[in-house]
Amino acid sequence: MDVRSLAYVVIESTEPQQWLDYGCNILGLMVAPTMPDDGNVYLKIDTRPYRFAIIKSEHNRLAFCGWELADEAGFSAAKADLQAAGVAFEEVSAAEAAARRVRGLIRLQDPSGNGLELFWGGELDYAKFISPKGISGFETGVNGDMGLGHAVLPAAKLSATHDFYKDLLGFGDSDYMHFKFSPDPDDPGQGLHFMHVNNPRHHSLALYEDPANPVGCVHLMLEVTDVDEVGYCLDRVEEAGVPIVSTLGRHTNDNMLSFYMATPTGFAMEFGTDGLQMDWEGFTPTVTSLPSLWGHKFNMPDA
Repeated sequence: MDVRSLAYVVIESTEPQQWLDYGCNILGLMVAPTMPDDGNVYLKIDTRPYRFAIIKSEHNRLAFCGWELADEAGFSAAKADLQAAGVAFEEVSAAEAAARRVRGLIRLQDPSGNGLELFWGGELDYAKFISPKGISGFETGVNGDMGLGHAVLPAAKLSATHDFYKDLLGFGDSDYMHFKFSPDPDDPGQGLHFMHVNNPRHHSLALYEDPANPVGCVHLMLEVTDVDEVGYCLDRVEEAGVPIVSTLGRHTNDNMLSFYMATPTGFAMEFGTDGLQMDWEGFTPTVTSLPSLWGHKFNMPDA
């Protein structure tokens, strides 16, 4: 499959208005002007109609990552590949696809139970992005072809889930890390696969060996184009009392200068800049033992 980008995320929330406040006043996102006033919250960062859809629900969780395919032929081939592999999927109605602002859409789960949507024909509304916090722009490529950023998802079945994205969906390996949190030599630790799709972003997906994650996400990442915007956001976070999950730091594998904060749904949001843009021709996946060059001291807030 030729997956091009992480185009959107769908978040279920018992209180979508919390995301409206957080998205606009902390992250600097814009209320999507071409999306319906239907009680849900849609947030925009570029020429796409929205990148975040926060849907009223009885649950608080990341429900779906929306992955973009190149065209209708690729979409048809993807469905045939899934059927041949015995992977069940739901082909949603034309009306529901239109509500997502795409031309064709299927819905399925990976082996660890994470929800994903594969689609083709994503719309551009070209409505000018005007950040309520003055952010000049987010790094999403040309017409949004690099996607909104990246998602790190829990993978209780790490090996099977990695194989699903690599062998079936066509994602490529970028990097691998393995963590141990105790000195016990028998501690098996936890693996973390970083994976890219067909765009220059170092990784659009990472899979973390996490057997119990009630909110369906470890973190999402947004990348701004100006380093000062990271500092301004950090000031807003501290002033508002939003829990800081990790201090400012620079990652080794993708060079991202970032910090992490809590979101209203309970997973983290990485807010950064200066991420690597890769040339995948002839690339050899790496194995990294040090997650950050400096900083990134993690302190998970109490649930």
